[in-house]
Amino acid sequence: MKALISLILLLVMFVPTTLKSQQLTSPDSLLNRLTGKWILNGTIDGQKTIHDIDVHRVLNGQYVQLKEVSREKDQKGNPLYEAIVYICWEESKKQYSCLWLDNTSNGGISNGIIGRAKQNGDKIEMLFKYGDTSQFHTTFLYYKGTNTWQWLMDGEENGKLQPFARVILTKNI
Repeated sequence: MKALISLILLLVMFVPTTLKSQQLTSPDSLLNRLTGKWILNGTIDGQKTIHDIDVHRVLNGQYVQLKEVSREKDQKGNPLYEAIVYICWEESKKQYSCLWLDNTSNGGISNGIIGRAKQNGDKIEMLFKYGDTSQFHTTFLYYKGTNTWQWLMDGEENGKLQPFARVILTKNI
């Protein structure tokens, strides 16, 4: 009888811990880990760069808004790169959706291109399709141990990947 009680107690203590450790990070809590102020450091289009990133919840918490501004300036003192990005988790579709607006063109709203990604642990693998043979991959990888994000960005033409960006986001405290 004592052995049975010991076994039951062991199971009561062990099973919830095991189940919790096997669960994936919820999509919405992964987006919450992206909120805050960050410094982006790395290489974009073959050039070393540093950007300031500010991420917070907007529109009743349904979206994460990411504002990205490069520290590098043009001759007029304007940032070389600026972006406002909206990311959300659409529970009904079981996917992330992303609208990326930046100063490289003003077609971000009219082109109808929305990045999409399925849940994949601590990784968000966005795919932006520009046509049958052209797409852009933006992967956000979260590292719990260091509370950092890695972004990998690759263009793809006719099935051939071309690396575009390799950057790390660290908290700006």
